[in-house]
Amino acid sequence: MKKLALLLVGVFFSSLIWAQPNTTTPHDENEQAIRSFDGYRWKMKMMRPGEGIKAGLHKIPPEDIETLVWNNAKVPGDVYTDLWKAGVIEDPYFGRNSVKAQWVQHYEWWYAYQFNVSENFDDQEVDILFEGVDYSCEVWLNGHYLGKHEGAFSSFRFKVNEFLRIHKYDFLRGRNMLVVKLDPPPQVNASVAGKKTPWFGDYWRDLIPFGIYRPVKMVTTGKVRFEDVYANNKINKNGSADVNLEMTVENKASEAKDMTFVASLKGKNFDSKEIKLKFNQTVAPGVHKITKTIHIDQPELWWPWDLGKPNLYEAKITLKEGKTNHDFNAITFGIREVTSKWNPGFKQGVDVSFPRSTYINGKFHFIRSACWGGPPDIFVGRTTLDKYKELIRLAKEANMNNIRIFGWHPPEIPEFYQYCDEMGITVWQDIIPLGTGNIPTEREKLTEIYNEAVKVVKKRRNHPSLIMMEGGEEMLLRTRDPQFGRAFLEELGDSLQAYVNLPYVPDSPLTCHVSKEAGFKEKEAVHALRYFYDMGKWLHEDWYQTLKFPIVPEFAITSVPSVESLKKFIPEDELWTPGLSWGHHWADLTRLRMQNWDVFGDEMKGSLEEFVNASQDAQGIIFQNGIEYFRRQKPELSGIALCHFITYWPDMKWGIVDNYQKPKRSFDFVKKAYQPTLISFDFKKRRWSNKEKFTGSIWVINDYYEQYKGCSAKLIIKNDDGKVLTEKTYKIGNVKENSAQKFEEISEKVLDNVKEKFFVELELSDQNGQLISSNDYFFLIGDQKADSDKFKVWMKERMDLENKYGLYGSYYHFFNDFTGENGGNYDSDTQTPRAFGFETE
Repeated sequence: MKKLALLLVGVFFSSLIWAQPNTTTPHDENEQAIRSFDGYRWKMKMMRPGEGIKAGLHKIPPEDIETLVWNNAKVPGDVYTDLWKAGVIEDPYFGRNSVKAQWVQHYEWWYAYQFNVSENFDDQEVDILFEGVDYSCEVWLNGHYLGKHEGAFSSFRFKVNEFLRIHKYDFLRGRNMLVVKLDPPPQVNASVAGKKTPWFGDYWRDLIPFGIYRPVKMVTTGKVRFEDVYANNKINKNGSADVNLEMTVENKASEAKDMTFVASLKGKNFDSKEIKLKFNQTVAPGVHKITKTIHIDQPELWWPWDLGKPNLYEAKITLKEGKTNHDFNAITFGIREVTSKWNPGFKQGVDVSFPRSTYINGKFHFIRSACWGGPPDIFVGRTTLDKYKELIRLAKEANMNNIRIFGWHPPEIPEFYQYCDEMGITVWQDIIPLGTGNIPTEREKLTEIYNEAVKVVKKRRNHPSLIMMEGGEEMLLRTRDPQFGRAFLEELGDSLQAYVNLPYVPDSPLTCHVSKEAGFKEKEAVHALRYFYDMGKWLHEDWYQTLKFPIVPEFAITSVPSVESLKKFIPEDELWTPGLSWGHHWADLTRLRMQNWDVFGDEMKGSLEEFVNASQDAQGIIFQNGIEYFRRQKPELSGIALCHFITYWPDMKWGIVDNYQKPKRSFDFVKKAYQPTLISFDFKKRRWSNKEKFTGSIWVINDYYEQYKGCSAKLIIKNDDGKVLTEKTYKIGNVKENSAQKFEEISEKVLDNVKEKFFVELELSDQNGQLISSNDYFFLIGDQKADSDKFKVWMKERMDLENKYGLYGSYYHFFNDFTGENGGNYDSDTQTPRAFGFETE
């Protein structure tokens, strides 16, 4: 007991170290009075639904030590990660363990946190703030019911002054108990659409995430406090800027307060002169919006990294009554203007309904993007800020200037946008996840969705990286009522644009038959997915050359993570030939074999390493060839987003960076194809006869606002043994800024003695011989039409199996002995089904 007493005393004294409000702290040194409840001092307990309250868990005496024997937990985090760390469940990421953990989502989970308070809060407001709970919870403090909240993305707070136990010296009488009951997560996404991230799709299994996934804080202010501060800035025609500080202030007192606002503004990542502002304002009880304008004669604008510098400002505001500070707020923002224009080549109202070209500060921002596919872990307790920072750094390393967060994934944490702000990466975002068209129709529930979306955009609108908003993701594709879906999405857009002046598009892709029924046009945008889903219908270059749209929000192909990464989530006895865990982690073994054959003329099944590497190379080559085809359409086409950059658990699906932050080999092909200035070879096919002339054309795409003068292009064609078949240099002259230009037609009779494949290398140099861009490709000796016909036969075989067993999520047909069919491969030593089509010789 002596040790326990010492422990509790240590906890008591550690709880005293936090900022106190209502002081005379100078403005420059000010900070909010916040006490973090984050960390490992939380405890958790499982109860059957409805039984926790019956048992009285919410009334455990605050000074009691009963919760010390509950399981350890961490906030922010999630239930599954807490249980995994406690040894209750096996790692859900490994093998097929996620199936074994499905029981978790059918219970309620109680979280408890004990803390001491020693200071009185006379004439102050004390709130406990939850930044995010997924999805539904009820909260008690010292046995007093604070309230209930539903919705994963909005924060919520409870005033707790009257319920706090406070004592300056007696740590038992100053002990408090915060108790949170997490309800079992909802089981039908349609009922909570827009308020919870969809937990289904073609790279996840039926395990519904939930938990206290964002920080919990005790926030102390005076009676007058900030609810929100928005730096709504405008660039004037003369180049100056006006920063409108829109301050939403609440006076919790019963009488008006004469307040002094002290504000300062200066560059955060660059040197600038500090601008100061001080004014007095009487604030009546209630909530009020107060706006003050700060004029900047020569602002440093925020730019994407390939158009300029991502300059950031910081504004600090202290709210004072006499010499006493009531509240403090600091925001970081950028001064930039986002507009959209119609894409040339498409008729307004005939081909398209929306402008899809984005301009930043008047400059065309060609979007080189990938769908984020995050958060980095669907179980957010496994995610760290270091992961976020590294992944965004990798996106920039891959020459991306944009990340797209689409409607199957949540709005991201503040640090995500902060890192994008700092690195000059723009964000194209579905504001809330609407990966289903089946949304509630009741007006009250629709209002809840709109309100959730407004809260999300208000929390993120100071970030200059946020440049484009969408309402849905394939929402109309799945709606039961196209006209209702369109009306909902348009009203959602009106709600969002009332709070932030950014371009908005209601849905993506908007070219499905349901979207057309809702009145949208033939060429709105395309999800370039059909090569994968209709695998075998076309060789990949025959397919993408059929596409001509103003923007490509998704361009998808799959691959397998590295052997090193596979060993972290696939059991050893299922690694090779592929066992059932491959299918559970969404390896489409037929399509992977087919795309390997398309790219290499071979399924590449000689070993695990050969197959894995080939799948990544095939993904990269298909991405490279498609990206370059789309970029040559600039400015008619204004952006590309690959599907995906990452995915949120270890799978064998879309990402070019795996769940362990390891770039796949495909990453380097994307990096090459996304060079801001790119020398590119336009070709119509990849299979050539020895008797043919090899033909194509040399292009240069330049996304920089910089002209290159007196340029030359070098072409080298090599045999498969490295022998140079031809080498030529072309004087191509000037490469214009912000352009896509064709320079040279190529026709070479060099394939006579090539056996299997040949290689093309390109180099672009300026007038001083300085290398600007390099690129390379390989081609096959073969018959394009014959191989296309062979691919179609394979497609019929694939479709017959999928029609029998189902497509999405069904992987048993890869393991015929497992299904009782003939022709499979079965390891008699391990009693493990092996994938059909991977028999070793």
